[in-house]
Amino acid sequence: MRVLVTGATGLIGSAVVARLMAEGHDITGIARDVARAARRGPDARWVSLDMARATDPKAWIALMDGVEAVVNCAGVLQDSARDSTSGVHERGAAALFAACEQAGIPRVIHISAIGVDRETPSAFSATKARGDEALMQRDLDWVILRPSVVVGRPVYGGSALFRGLAALPILPVMPHTAPLQIVQLDEVVATVLFFLRRDAPARIALDVCGPERLHFADVVRHYRRWLGYPDARRLPLPAWLAGLLFRLGDFMGWLGWRPPMRSTARREIARGAIGDHSAWQRLTGIAPRPLAAALMAEPASVQERWFANLYLLKAIGFTSFALFWIATGVISLGPGWSYGVGYMMAGNAGWLAAPSVAAGALADIIVGLLIAFRRTTRLGLYLALAISMFYIIAGTAILPALWADPLGPMLKIWPILCLNLMLLAILEDR
Repeated sequence: MRVLVTGATGLIGSAVVARLMAEGHDITGIARDVARAARRGPDARWVSLDMARATDPKAWIALMDGVEAVVNCAGVLQDSARDSTSGVHERGAAALFAACEQAGIPRVIHISAIGVDRETPSAFSATKARGDEALMQRDLDWVILRPSVVVGRPVYGGSALFRGLAALPILPVMPHTAPLQIVQLDEVVATVLFFLRRDAPARIALDVCGPERLHFADVVRHYRRWLGYPDARRLPLPAWLAGLLFRLGDFMGWLGWRPPMRSTARREIARGAIGDHSAWQRLTGIAPRPLAAALMAEPASVQERWFANLYLLKAIGFTSFALFWIATGVISLGPGWSYGVGYMMAGNAGWLAAPSVAAGALADIIVGLLIAFRRTTRLGLYLALAISMFYIIAGTAILPALWADPLGPMLKIWPILCLNLMLLAILEDR
């Protein structure tokens, strides 16, 4: 069967693509970065398309030749400089569904979110609900799957946050959180494959959720035990501090990063993610597993512990590294100006002393800003490496006595280089 999958590089989409290819299906994957997707899944056909901009059915019709089914896995948590909830969940999805109807593609499986048929506290859930409505109005054999919080061996977003928090010896407990019915990624994928069968029921919407209701802190406790750590002490956070952390996440979102802790997550967690899995289980025969049982079926490896311990340190590392470069530039142009010019004069730079200090300061600020913005982070890190090496060479040539300075300005560049390389190694999110 030829299947078109949107959001094909996301947590659910990539797992669906991998399983469908293993089953021998012909896959067309929709993604933003098709070059990287093609390296990971060379047997699929990859098409570069931003769903938020593909709001006209004509943008989709050209992709429908020979397609027998569509699986829509596209989704974004919150509006930002890179993402549009209404564009992806509503307008882009509606255009896709209209194109499916025009092209005569009967089977459309749509990944929505649990609870959007009951309550929509955020733009995420409201646009998801409108996307569901747009599909139900079409003359298609549609299936709407509304999963709860999805976890599995691969992780992203909230599922990655569980592991990061599980590595902390003291667990910060957010206020106003409601229960979650965690569901396993492989169970969601198995459900998609079930409904791709020609004899599967259609025109149905199902909650896809786990069998137990867990509070957020209990989910983290299960992950901590899976990682082999003793139970952590719990530290309830005051509402004002929790609000500050969510607003900080919103700010990072506008820089192009996608932290799981943003105001949308705050509203959705307060609503909870619970439903009734009985209809899903009865139709598909899939028995959802409790979180602890699913975790213990695949013991944590040392790589899992590395990821958990690095997850929150990654955010701290990128933030501090960007601020470090910006601060060095600002200090060089401000209170450190005379020191910088003095060093250059001591190295016989002459009239080039002041321009050299100014150029270096501006270069540092530019590098810091490039690192701060997600779209240019990799470029910023490579420039940071190049500039650090230049400082070592130029400093040695102009003033070799710096190597003997008791404050170690030349020696301290080496751990900075090491941090730079580590940040490059952990830059990817998924």
